[in-house]
Amino acid sequence: MLTSLSLVLDVAFGCLAGVLSGLFGVGGGAVLVPFLAWQFDRQGFPAGSVMVAAVATSLATIVVTGTSSMLAHHRRGAVHWPTVIQLLPGILLGSLAGSSIAERLPVEFFKVLFAVFLILIAVRMLVAARHGGERPRPGRAAMIVAGSLIGIASTVVGIGGGSLTVPFLERRRYSIREAVAISAALGVPIAVAGTASYVLLGWQQPGLPEHSLGYVQLPAALAIVLGSVPLAPVGASLAHRLPVVRLKRWFALVLIGVGARMLWPAAVQWFSA
Repeated sequence: MLTSLSLVLDVAFGCLAGVLSGLFGVGGGAVLVPFLAWQFDRQGFPAGSVMVAAVATSLATIVVTGTSSMLAHHRRGAVHWPTVIQLLPGILLGSLAGSSIAERLPVEFFKVLFAVFLILIAVRMLVAARHGGERPRPGRAAMIVAGSLIGIASTVVGIGGGSLTVPFLERRRYSIREAVAISAALGVPIAVAGTASYVLLGWQQPGLPEHSLGYVQLPAALAIVLGSVPLAPVGASLAHRLPVVRLKRWFALVLIGVGARMLWPAAVQWFSA
């Protein structure tokens, strides 16, 4: 059941998502998906649709939040548009495929997959932050393959792609600030393609509550956007001021915290069995 408290919480988490979008280029989905899954479960959504609706709604908000973040980075001249164009074809193909995969995943497996994904990416970033190591910038074919994988993973877990795009680019001779800016720009097509797919897939899905556009829950999406858009430029400004090593560590710690929180119920159930 939709309540005033639910909308207030949506706005509050939207503010947090806006800062994260500009700061880390992740679109805020790493925080929004577990939050929305909790909200929708509390509101009595069909159990089989909770995670898909959370992912779809998160992506819908990233269309707006990511655009605000992208423009903020573009005004600072940080977006390397040739790289964006190289990754874009694979990103679009992967995003369209990812939504079909996500709809077919069992709910509990979906939650565990999302949590493990975040933790693995965070650990990889912490290792990279300590040990460094750069690889040559990839060619066109490699960029298409990388874009496809990023698009699939991002649409399945409902994020703007920064969790993969940032470490991928940072390890290939892009600065962390360039990688964040490129990720912010790519988050928009990921979100648009993914949202459109989830709208079509959920168009005639039975049991979804009112004010649904396919799997996208419009009241939650609008409330989150209301909070996120004004704060995305704040995050982008912080990304250009904070020390590089500290920025990478903060990014990794955010992902570990969210992933561990999502894994906790499954771990308790496993040890209690």
